Amino acid sequence: MADPLRKLDDAGAVVAFPERLLPGSFVKLDQHPTDLPAFELIRCQGRRCWVRQQAWGPAIQWEVARRSLSPG
Repeated sequence: MADPLRKLDDAGAVVAFPERLLPGSFVKLDQHPTDLPAFELIRCQGRRCWVRQQAWGPAIQWEVARRSLSPG
């Protein structure tokens, strides 16, 4: 299993990678409003993920940065 931390060569700082998020799970954004339901995760590719609200229907998705998501 890969180490979830990677050391940067130039700064010597340690950066945490986002945890693995599975399609179909529910996620929240950074500073997610308390009155907004969690988003359903459609897919992730590289640093981008596609999410949607259940009320939007399956054809409408929003592309967001992977690092801005956390399990909902």
